Amino acid sequence: MRKALKITSAEVEPALLDLPWSIPLREWPDDIIAALPRGISRHVVRFVKLGGQILAIKEIGDAVAHHEYETLRDLNRLEAPCVEPMAVVTHRYDTDGEPLNAALVTRHLSFSLPYRAVFGQSVIRPETVNRLIDALTVLMVRLHLIGFYWGDVSLSNTLFRRDAGEFAAYLVDAETGELREQLSTRKREYDVDVARTNIIGELLDLQAGGVLDEDFDSIAVGTRFANRYASLWEELTSEESFNINERWRVDNRIRRLNELGFDVAELSMTADIYGTSLSIKPKVVDAGHYSRKIMRLTGLDVEEMQARRMMNDIESYRALTGNSQMPLSLIAHEWMTTIFEPTVRAIPHELRGKLEPAQLFHEILEHRWFISENAGHDVPMQEAVQSYIEHVLKDRPDEVALLEHNIFDDDFDDDWSGYMA
Repeated sequence: MRKALKITSAEVEPALLDLPWSIPLREWPDDIIAALPRGISRHVVRFVKLGGQILAIKEIGDAVAHHEYETLRDLNRLEAPCVEPMAVVTHRYDTDGEPLNAALVTRHLSFSLPYRAVFGQSVIRPETVNRLIDALTVLMVRLHLIGFYWGDVSLSNTLFRRDAGEFAAYLVDAETGELREQLSTRKREYDVDVARTNIIGELLDLQAGGVLDEDFDSIAVGTRFANRYASLWEELTSEESFNINERWRVDNRIRRLNELGFDVAELSMTADIYGTSLSIKPKVVDAGHYSRKIMRLTGLDVEEMQARRMMNDIESYRALTGNSQMPLSLIAHEWMTTIFEPTVRAIPHELRGKLEPAQLFHEILEHRWFISENAGHDVPMQEAVQSYIEHVLKDRPDEVALLEHNIFDDDFDDDWSGYMA
């Protein structure tokens, strides 16, 4: 007996009933189809306009559809970077009563692109390729850290999004995936090997189709992914216990990530009877990201490297003060008043013309890290400032003399805080 259409969903969306489920997906009318770039899929996939939103619909077998729906729901609960599942539609029949495949419905990830749309540009810079592969690396590591085995990692199963200077990759296909309490090394390595093979194969396919230049090194890109994964996994999972007052060790961890080419998105610390453990979430950013972020959070107009150092220090401050859940805007304001401003004010008035405030602060942090590492313990900021003044700053030429505009004129308030409202 023919069963009634069934929609399995955690939320009520009556508009789903208005879609033409009795028609095979590839034959759906153009007036409801959204013309968005699609990746390659072994299943029929369409983007559909429905009530002011865009949905991605994939025809697939019943069991696989339910498995993928539940897997995506679990990943969303764990805040993993992936698309959001909406429903599974089963008991579909065409007008002749013949059964049709089930449909998995997910919300379209705004501003995201499949890899073919990204790599298929007429000109793609090597730096962009590297950042995209690094974004996929971050995605893979984050999924493995929560115990997710992908099983079919590829560029085709990933969406890329560029948002405010950040590059992010999102899982879009979880048919073969499964969540476990913990992944074995063998499972992880297999996942990485599959990813490397698929990446190389997909890029070679683009070369064969004339989308990528013949001299594009697809094998090197796949190998980069595997190498970057190994380095990032080691840096994020290696155990390190230290005293809560050994701030320089936190700086060391961040520096190693920076040297690998990754930046810190979130940093948290937990204490136990053995010491303190550090948890870091990496991200991949575009040029100018940090200077824009510092301007937005503090009003300071600084160079990119200075801004990155400041953001690292703000994240360290948030973790070390136990305020990991507090909004970054509030932490940044507190950091300005308790760390940045007092540090800059500690420089004697006659030496402030040596460097601009942001560079002074940057170099003080560098100096503090250096002397703390040599000492094997955290050097207080006040002591680090005095050491910096004595051994570094006083012998520097006045940078301000080379500038057209002297921001430290004699009439400038000696209590200047460095904060630009």
